[in-house]
Amino acid sequence: MTNTTTTQQVNYNGMDDDAFRQMVHDWFVENYPEELRFPPERMHWDQCGDWYMTLAKKGWLAPGWPAEHGGMGLDANKLLIFMDVNESYGVGRTPDQGMTMVGPLLIQHGTEEQRAHYLPKILAGEHIWCQGYSEPGAGSDLANLSTSAVRDGDDYLVNGHKIWTTLAMDANQIFVLVRTDKEGKKQQGITFLLVPLDTPGITVRPIVNLGMHDEFAEVFFDDVRVPVANVVGGEHQGWGIAKALLGHERIFIGSPKFAILAMSRLKALADMAGLFADPLFVDRYTQLKMDIADLGAAYKRFVEVLKRGGHIGAEVSMLKIWNTETQQRVMDLMLDAAGEHGGVWGELETADGVARAAGDFIGARPTTIYGGSNEVQRNILAKAVLKLPS
Repeated sequence: MTNTTTTQQVNYNGMDDDAFRQMVHDWFVENYPEELRFPPERMHWDQCGDWYMTLAKKGWLAPGWPAEHGGMGLDANKLLIFMDVNESYGVGRTPDQGMTMVGPLLIQHGTEEQRAHYLPKILAGEHIWCQGYSEPGAGSDLANLSTSAVRDGDDYLVNGHKIWTTLAMDANQIFVLVRTDKEGKKQQGITFLLVPLDTPGITVRPIVNLGMHDEFAEVFFDDVRVPVANVVGGEHQGWGIAKALLGHERIFIGSPKFAILAMSRLKALADMAGLFADPLFVDRYTQLKMDIADLGAAYKRFVEVLKRGGHIGAEVSMLKIWNTETQQRVMDLMLDAAGEHGGVWGELETADGVARAAGDFIGARPTTIYGGSNEVQRNILAKAVLKLPS
């Protein structure tokens, strides 16, 4: 790639918004592999590693990090534009937990030694991170986790079992929530640990889902020795850190771009099948269009708060519910529109490209679970926003 300009040489925040958007778009057009646009599943490292390193050379791996830590230093407004262009052009996600979660966490809560050790390795592609939160008995009720870390001198001995760990088979580092105190409220005895995945006693086992894709994995800890120096934010302080990271995640889960892309595939399928002559189909299709327009307006409202430097509270759970349930309704209608082809695995050719009725339908099922199930999100809204009794 020809452009290796470093972020320290460019004041992106000083650029006109339209000029910045065009610059990012043009660079993606020139550098992002056409065959990787709008990937149907999360990509593994062997698929997207070259793109990761291209972003690293450009200095665009961590758009939201301050420039002094190797990021682009984008303010909230420019960061949202950058993410919007990503989604609109169909740029697939790399294994980005290091950039979106570990890096910002260390910048805010880490020690100087932790920042000096971990941040450069994330930006160089040496450390690929995954998230060790969920457990077989602690998914949406994350505070119920039981993976333990018992102090033994300058180390912890970690034992337990994490599940639904995204792309753990491609990572070499994992950040985990562990229980360091079994007394008192369960939220108060949780600690945030950074753990190399090649530490003796760790086993990673991929999970193949209904779509025949191994995006997730189980991670087992058997007397894994982790230095106390790998704690972030202090012992027993992990719950507050975890909540902050999940809140940041939910506004991006609430982006309407995924539902809009699904609607474009549905329209192509319906055009091919002549379904717009059916008033019942048109009624369902129109209702979905209206739902997505309302979702877009709500998302824009939250974005404007971020642009002004404001704080987004518990009400962001509304976006997660709205978006994921709308996506599922779109996929339900897509499966109906496919008719006898709805049970066919793989891609269906349309005039505007391809549709994956069965694959997309299955892929939409877990969206209401990950990032905190929608039942939990409704409880959050009831308690924190509506102030209803427990």
